[in-house]
Formats: sequence, structure tokens, C-alpha cells
Amino acid sequence: MADAKVIPFDDDRSRGSRGAGSRRRGGAAEPAPVGEGPVGEVQPLPVRGAAAQGPAPEPEGPDESPGAGPTAEGGGEDGGLERRVAAGLSFLRRRLTGDYEVDDFGYDAELTDQVLMSLLRPMYEKYFRVEVKGVENIPAQGGALIVANHSGTLPLDGLMMQVAVHDHHPADRHLRLLAADLVFVLPVVNELARKLGHTLACAEDAERLLAQGELVGVMPEGFKGIGKPFGERYKLQRFGRGGFVSTALRQGVPIVPCSIVGAEEIYPMIGNSKTLARLLGFPYFPLTPTFPWLGPLGAVPLPTKWTIQFGEPIPTDGYAPEAAEDPVLMFNLTDQVREQIQHTLYKLLVQRRSVFF
Repeated sequence: MADAKVIPFDDDRSRGSRGAGSRRRGGAAEPAPVGEGPVGEVQPLPVRGAAAQGPAPEPEGPDESPGAGPTAEGGGEDGGLERRVAAGLSFLRRRLTGDYEVDDFGYDAELTDQVLMSLLRPMYEKYFRVEVKGVENIPAQGGALIVANHSGTLPLDGLMMQVAVHDHHPADRHLRLLAADLVFVLPVVNELARKLGHTLACAEDAERLLAQGELVGVMPEGFKGIGKPFGERYKLQRFGRGGFVSTALRQGVPIVPCSIVGAEEIYPMIGNSKTLARLLGFPYFPLTPTFPWLGPLGAVPLPTKWTIQFGEPIPTDGYAPEAAEDPVLMFNLTDQVREQIQHTLYKLLVQRRSVFF
């Protein structure tokens, strides 16, 4: 595998075409907008007997009153099952015929909502038992930049943050994460990341999404945060050169700090095999109490208890357009976001009863 190359988030180099992000559709007809693919509603089955054979006899008791049966108004278990089966068959037909749409970045809204989120949700709800706080601080509409700490050896924290926004935000918003180049050179992972709406961690892609009114998530610590030793857990690493602040200032969107507690302990990283990392083209090769000693079993994360808290947004629309080029302002805003995340991490750690409960 070629050596992984991380593109700095604040790199303003122009980027060319994105093969995985082109608009596509299997059929020849014009595509419908994302999210408007019709799933035909199955009409309730007609109630037999009563309509065809004349008026029904008078009910003998309260249990036989009209509407008391499970098939009244086409409802009940049979009607619900039929609707689910019909919706599932309709979904399979669209996937097999290519009658679905992805956006310029490769985001597949239907697949994400109906399949990928369903696969992530058991880990979110049952395994990590994520508790979400402050989701109301995320704007109900328009662009916003969510900035979070990064940890855990593998980037499960970004996926859990994505499920938190998807399932708990009252406006049913979707989070578009910015990821390093390594994500998009790994087989299978590349395709899944694109389908989930992830894109390269570069200023150009972030600005395009924000201009379209999307929620964009970034973890400025990058590999320094996710691959830090267990002894440095919950200590934020450097936030780069403030590229995310510059992007938010250009688009005039608020910055929402996000603090995640629980991810640091899922893979306690007690060592780093730099030789293996170089051979495999990875930024680090983690050594944990279970990996690689227990083989595939060692790759199972520990079932820690998570808390994700979204802080109060920091507005940027009050600054002049040239403020995005002011290094002093960018440094101050970057430090403000970083300090708010770090302070919230300490507060959540004090309130936490146990790593696992």
C-alpha cells in the first residue's frame, strides 16, 4: 500500500475531479432530488365480508364493536408487515436497477438512512450506550461547523457523533464528516465513507458543503489525537493552523464545539510499532493489551460508556470578509474553541461514575 498522505485541512490548493463523488443513476430517466425517491405506500386490504355481503349483524358486546378487530382501517400487524415488505422490495428494486441518486461527493442518502445507520445504531445504543447532551445547540437549518476532539485508535468517535446528530437532532439533520486521505485509499472503507457523506479534509470541500447549508464535522487533532498514547488521554493535541476557523469565517457559519468522553478507553494504546506502520503505510500501528496478541478478537473495542456533548455555538457572521486572512483572529478563535472543548472534557470526566457504567 502506498504511504498515506494527510492533506492539511487548511490547504487551499484547488482539487480536481472526484471519481467517487460524481452524480450517478442506473436508469436513463432524469434523477429525482435526494430524499424524494418515492417509496410507494401500500393501500390497506379491503375488509372482506362486510362490504360484499351487506350490513353486518349488531355487535353482541363491547369486544365486538366496529374497529375493535386487528384489521380495522387496514391496520394491525398484517397491514404493517405488508407495508414493510413492500417498502423493502421497493428499496431492493431501486438498488438493483440503479434507480437512486448520490451527490457530487458520493453521499447516498437513502442507503445511509435505511441501511448504514441501522448497522451503526446497535453499537451506538447497546454497546457504547451513548448519552447525548446539547444537541439543541446545533442550528436547525443552514451551514454549521462542528469541531470535536479525536481519540480511540480507530475513528469510531466520528461515526458515533454522526449517529448522534442523525437520531437526536429535532430537525433530522445529517452530519458530513471531513476525513484524511488514508480513509479514501482503503478498499471497502473508501466506498462506505463516501456513501455516508464523508469527504476529504480540505478547505475547498468544506466550503462547498457549508455553502450548501450542510452540517460539517471536523476533528482538527487528526492522527495526533487518534493515535496518542493512553497516558495522554483527554489531553487535546494541537489544532493545526486554524484552517477550520478560516473556513467558518469565509462562510459566516457558527462553530459548534463538541466533546466526546468514552472513546479514549475503547483501545488503550500502550505502544506503537513504527516499523510495521512504515511497512503498511499507516501513520501508526497500535499495540493494546489485546491487539495484536489475541488476533481478530483483540480488535473488538471495550464496551465503554460514552457521552457526547455539543456546546454553545460560536458565531462568525459578525466579522468582515477579510477577517478570514487575519492570523491573530484565527489563533484567538482556534484557542477559544480548543479551550471550550477541553474544559467540557474535564467537566464530563468529573461527572463520570465509571469508564463502563
